Amino acid sequence: MWYKETLVYELHVRSFADGDGDGVGDFAGLIDRLDYLERLGVGALWLQPFYPSPLRDDGYDIADYCGINPAYGDLRDFRRFLRQAHKRGLRVITELVLNHTSDQHPWFQRARQAKPGSPARDFYVWSDTPEKYRQARIIFKDFENANWAFDPVAKAYYWHRFYAHQPDLNYDNPAVRQAMLKVVDFWLTMGVDGLRLDAVPYLFERPGTNCENLPETHAFLKELRAHVDERFPGRMLLAEANQWPEDAVAYFGDGDECHMAFHFPVMPRIFMALWSEDRYPVIDIMEQTPAIPENCQWALFLRNHDELTLEMVSDEERDAMYRAYARDAQARINLGIRRRLAPLMQNDRRRMELINILLLSFPGTPILYYGDEIGMGDNYHLGDRNGVRTPMQWSPDRNAGFSRANPQSLFLPVVSDPEYHFERVNVETQERNPSSFLWWTRRLLAAYKAEPALGRGDLRFVAGENTKVLALLRRHGEHRLLAVINLSRQAQATELDLAELAGFTPVDVFGQTRFPVIGRAPYVLTMGGHDYFWFRLEPEPDADAAAPAGPACLGGEAAREIRDQETLSVPGGDVLPPALAGLTARLVGAAVAEARAVDELVLHAPGRTVSLLLAEVRQGQAEPAAAFLLAARAMEAAPSAAEAGDEAVLAELECPDGPARLLRGLYDPASVAALAAFMAAGKARRGIAGSFAGQGHAPKARRAPMAQATTIRPITRKPQSMTFSLDNAVFLKVFLRPEEGVNPELELPLALARQGFDAAPRILACLTHQRQRGQPMTLAVASAYAAGAVTGEAFVQEALERFCGQALAAAAPAPPPAQAMDGYPQEFFRQAGGLAARLHLALARVPGRDFAPEPFTRLYLRSIYQAMRNQLHRANLAVETARTKGGDSPPRHLPRRLLLGRLAALRSLAPQGARIRIHGDFQLENILRAGQELVLTDFDGDVRLPLGERRIKRSPLRDVASLLLSAAVAARRVQARHTAENPSQARLLEAWIEAWLADACRTVLAAYLDAANEAPFLPASAEVRTTLLAAFVIDQGLRTIQRAMESSRADDVPLVLAALGSLGELA
Repeated sequence: MWYKETLVYELHVRSFADGDGDGVGDFAGLIDRLDYLERLGVGALWLQPFYPSPLRDDGYDIADYCGINPAYGDLRDFRRFLRQAHKRGLRVITELVLNHTSDQHPWFQRARQAKPGSPARDFYVWSDTPEKYRQARIIFKDFENANWAFDPVAKAYYWHRFYAHQPDLNYDNPAVRQAMLKVVDFWLTMGVDGLRLDAVPYLFERPGTNCENLPETHAFLKELRAHVDERFPGRMLLAEANQWPEDAVAYFGDGDECHMAFHFPVMPRIFMALWSEDRYPVIDIMEQTPAIPENCQWALFLRNHDELTLEMVSDEERDAMYRAYARDAQARINLGIRRRLAPLMQNDRRRMELINILLLSFPGTPILYYGDEIGMGDNYHLGDRNGVRTPMQWSPDRNAGFSRANPQSLFLPVVSDPEYHFERVNVETQERNPSSFLWWTRRLLAAYKAEPALGRGDLRFVAGENTKVLALLRRHGEHRLLAVINLSRQAQATELDLAELAGFTPVDVFGQTRFPVIGRAPYVLTMGGHDYFWFRLEPEPDADAAAPAGPACLGGEAAREIRDQETLSVPGGDVLPPALAGLTARLVGAAVAEARAVDELVLHAPGRTVSLLLAEVRQGQAEPAAAFLLAARAMEAAPSAAEAGDEAVLAELECPDGPARLLRGLYDPASVAALAAFMAAGKARRGIAGSFAGQGHAPKARRAPMAQATTIRPITRKPQSMTFSLDNAVFLKVFLRPEEGVNPELELPLALARQGFDAAPRILACLTHQRQRGQPMTLAVASAYAAGAVTGEAFVQEALERFCGQALAAAAPAPPPAQAMDGYPQEFFRQAGGLAARLHLALARVPGRDFAPEPFTRLYLRSIYQAMRNQLHRANLAVETARTKGGDSPPRHLPRRLLLGRLAALRSLAPQGARIRIHGDFQLENILRAGQELVLTDFDGDVRLPLGERRIKRSPLRDVASLLLSAAVAARRVQARHTAENPSQARLLEAWIEAWLADACRTVLAAYLDAANEAPFLPASAEVRTTLLAAFVIDQGLRTIQRAMESSRADDVPLVLAALGSLGELA
């Protein structure tokens, strides 16, 4: 039942993309855009009619059911499209207009010429009088005044429920039913996955009825379903029945008619709920919706190719909808509104997000209309429903990138309304902006597909007193999802009755933020205007067992003086006041022999006085180094240390007039928020001995989330830096040990952005410090946050776990081809290799002395050989020192002579290629996988190295070596664990992992070399490339071993040696 687990994208071939430049979309253009649809995250494409047609009703007036409109291509083009769609995992749903044809169809032309009562004549419904079936309503009241039209050739009236040029077929004639079954066979045999049955309630006519939903219609649908199930199992029938729920549900039968049916009444009520800021309309219609068979599914939508139909609402509701969404009478048509989603939402981003969240929260398969994912506008002055059928807007170029044709030859003009102009609203522009509506839609669809409860789960509304907040629970098996949606423009608080879910922890689907555990008492949530949550409900995690030591306490006037003084430090003196000098090491986060204040800037925020402190510290016998610190004084009455979090509290200040606290600012969300707001403002302020400058590198609107962040979540805490997520929209990295000079974390992404490289974080702002004499020092960098992304390390490790499980289950000594193995992420490695190449090509193009490529020379080759010898010495010394100390598992000896012999090949190597700026730490852990896209992070390189060394130009093959080694170490780590658990299968696991690694390396290298395409920075000779790469792998491995020994991780040494053995036959 694939139709229960997919997302459908509706498009018209002629509106989507023009491949031959004639001004009309076609299948060639659609094929070229399939990659876009795959990246968007949809699973099925619903194509509007593409058959030969006079196009008086956008193709729903069909002149040949088994052909292709020549403007769109031919049957060969369609078959090619079908193959390419299926290749990408996209299913295809086409239109089967059962009810009527065009008056140009050969069937009708024969019928009007044939004698009354003849088989040809009886293909349609004829009458000598227009008085029959008077109870049937007129559907298109704006265009038709009757359901009968007189034909002068036949000299009789023919029946039409829609336009007069669309005569209705006569389903009382068995020949008609048989002819339509042949049409079904034609398209399903070709490979079409589903058929949308257009206007299905109107197939039969009977006196004394409204000629809708008749028993004869359902009998035919059962016949059609049986025919399809017998000949084409796995295909789907979708009923278009614009009816009330109790009538529409009949089109499922007992699970033996249509697989799916549109839920028309829920659509206008979603709009009504948003306009009225009241949840009742959607709750009411859902409560009126009967249960459906297990093998059936509703189809839900917000907008489509027709008007926003208001047939299934009361007159009063229709009037209210007109006033809310179509004050201009020209925007109304028939009983509906001919506008796209963005104009209906007044182009309000929050409303657009909210209404999509509503759609995807209800039971049923969601359907997106082309262009709505970028917020396309419309032009209802074009007449009929053409205003919502304009060309797709791909780029700001001529004709919105839709066609190369003369603009005057387009089938419809592109949108040129200033607010929705194609130069402003288009795919290309939004692709470059991770905060765009397109990117948001992709993330939404990815989140939807990751939650089984949304596609298949049942529905229960959650009780709460606030009628402006809609809460509903979706459940499928063990999967639970709670959706909470604020329909109001204003902030709201709500108390939800979740007692039955006591013990579960709500986890935000989009940001993975964990909320307080649910208890028996009402669950309180506060929400911003038009805010929403999707919570995955998980069992409560175990609390941390360990409790940190409590903070220091200081009382009396000394405490009040510290609380009230403007600054905490004195330049050249102590970082903290003398009474608290003993806390300096805790503030710095490391044991310090000396600490001297260099500069301080005080920021005032609600309830906080935050000091940005720049200090000079000495650890052990090392040279003095800079340290960037945040200390905050909390002005409100001090809660208990346990409530404040002992990690954050440096000291409790028991002042005579009330308590206060001294906090480690980087452990206090309010202090981090103050720092981010200062950066976002983009202004410089004088400290005591220098200048702190917040610098904006994106428009103010893009930086706004930094200043307004409410949820500050720490991500990593390392000796060199700390990172935070701000409202899951901004990634903030604070450098605890800054150095003079521009940091590559800032320098490289800015340079890459100017080169159009889109796989690096978008820099929003930074914080620098400038002394009177000296270079600027980068203290913090803020960039766009890839919410929901996983690291390449985690992704590959998960794949390896599956792979080893498959190896143990198969118990075959020789693994199958890597591409056929579960747990081999070949596409990821192909993308990673291509990403490295694109990075290097972009860096090589950056102008300026700091980036200009420099040629390899013999002298340089000799120098890197010497540097590698030195590294081998340091790593070997660390291993041998550990061995002399003994222990339970001393590390094995390094194969020193073998490694030296391999490195010696550098001495006789011919100098080829060039040195450029590189990433410097291109490991799996620094690659993020966001959906199907890869994003490269941590451009500050190996932070254990001095800043100047990290900015040295090097061979780009060093990055490739880092990637290969990190993959090999990950594989060997998983192999070691499975071998320990299954020692009898050691040889089997070794063979399988070797095959896995061999193919991974080949895939990375092939993708890299193919994308780099003989770039001048690469050696022309394959032998030179291979020798250099092998040397860089060894060098990276030796660095990894040295770091492992310094961190007392001797168990990592055999893993690295095994990895080196796989990559260079060193074992």
